[in-house]
Amino acid sequence: MSAIKNVMKNFARNAELDEFLEKQLKDAGFGGADILKTPVGTRISVFVTRPGLVIGRRGVGIRDLTERLEKLFGLPNPQISVLEVEVPELNPRIMCNRIAQMVTRGTAFRRASLWTMNSIMEAGAAGVEIRVNGKIRSERARHEKYKEGVVPKSGDTASKIVQEATTDVLLKLGLCGIKIKIALRDSIPPEIEILPESLPESNPKNGGTSPA
Repeated sequence: MSAIKNVMKNFARNAELDEFLEKQLKDAGFGGADILKTPVGTRISVFVTRPGLVIGRRGVGIRDLTERLEKLFGLPNPQISVLEVEVPELNPRIMCNRIAQMVTRGTAFRRASLWTMNSIMEAGAAGVEIRVNGKIRSERARHEKYKEGVVPKSGDTASKIVQEATTDVLLKLGLCGIKIKIALRDSIPPEIEILPESLPESNPKNGGTSPA
């Protein structure tokens, strides 16, 4: 197998694995996973808001998940570590799922989007953009956009500080898509800082100050 085919095969497998984890750990607040292949096996770091639901009582949940990954995807010696997301409001994947859960329970898209946007900004984000597409209120598909703060669109700054995620939700009127972009304030390069001028040192011989 050529190097390109091998890379594409691993990419497709990781995409399927990520989709599987999202469905299985939806109730635990799945926020993404890092998959790393090592000489001794496959290391998977899972980010969730409620690690207890993934680990289970006496580790039953994590063992069952490990066995299923090894059987379904043929992963050699999978090692799963569960990490808690410290600030869920700054994770676009978690916030997409929250909007999907809210509208499934009957909350209007506009109300759910505005509540989510305010939560993200209060958590310390530099900016947020929420896009909703599909049959939101009627049989005719439409598009809605909500934005607050600064969200760079292109360039090196956007690639460093903007994180985005998409999801879909099936309602009675049809399928709707949700996309969230979050600009992280801590990832922005520091602005120019002007240091205060140092005070001149005093000259003890003449009781004055030494010239600058």
